[in-house]
Amino acid sequence: MAGEAVLVLTCLEDSTADMVIGHLHGRGARVVRFDPGADFPAAAVLSAWFGDRMRGRLATASRHVDLERVRAVYYRRPTPYLRDDPSEIERFIATQARYGPGGVLATLPCRYVNHPWKITAAEHKPLQLTTAREAGFTVPATLITNSVADAREFAAEHGPIVYKPLRMTPYTGGGGRMSTIWTTPVEPGTLDETVGHAAHLFQARVDKTADLRVTVVGARVFCVRIESELLDWRQDQDRALHTAIEPPDGLAGSTRSFLAALGLSFGAFDFALGRDGTPVFLECNPNGQWGWLEEATGVPIAEAVADLLLEDMA
Repeated sequence: MAGEAVLVLTCLEDSTADMVIGHLHGRGARVVRFDPGADFPAAAVLSAWFGDRMRGRLATASRHVDLERVRAVYYRRPTPYLRDDPSEIERFIATQARYGPGGVLATLPCRYVNHPWKITAAEHKPLQLTTAREAGFTVPATLITNSVADAREFAAEHGPIVYKPLRMTPYTGGGGRMSTIWTTPVEPGTLDETVGHAAHLFQARVDKTADLRVTVVGARVFCVRIESELLDWRQDQDRALHTAIEPPDGLAGSTRSFLAALGLSFGAFDFALGRDGTPVFLECNPNGQWGWLEEATGVPIAEAVADLLLEDMA
């Protein structure tokens, strides 16, 4: 392990990454933490040479590493390259950083947890739903549309239904507070011409007894039962009861098959637990949060992530 490094790409305020870094340090691993969207170019220097082989070096205010010595990359929550309302010069600099250093850091011949380009691909809901069915999951009837006629027909056939955003998009709500749109019940009578203004995802509502959050790290699977009176427990996690349990029969293998199909080694799955005990696939976040699960139940996810990152190191 001497001289080899784990590169952690994340923002400064990331307590979940801190948990993993603590385990890496405890194992004597060399860790280089870097936030390319915030640190480059003002507080970091990156150079890469291409020819017979790629070589390069990265220097931050506190660390430096030869890129050939990076054996694993933990891609967590780096700052976006482009800030809100940039000037033309800021837009140019951010774009060059994303496709230059960002491209270099995505081309290293090492393990990624997970690779950023694979994360981006896996965040698309249509791909997730197709892959979930192929992996053997039960998937609720789903419609993606901007047709009010098709939405009304879907509601009549599969109701009750819910609406979900195809991607979480923060917005400024009442009082200037940042808000988001949670899973929302849909009354058929509210489906009108505004459906045509954007793409919508409608889904048959699962008659559930609880939710399951299943975090997969390599071959290890951690299952937590979540009980909440809310339709979408994410809306207020403090009101939910968390219990670590064994995964239902067959679920662990199917989650690993799902991730393998998308080239991922980590995933945070959400299932609704039907009244007959069947886990119904809702989504998989390829870069999902899990720190609160470890704090609430003691499941050793941080340790598992550290183990996975060090798997290829001598």
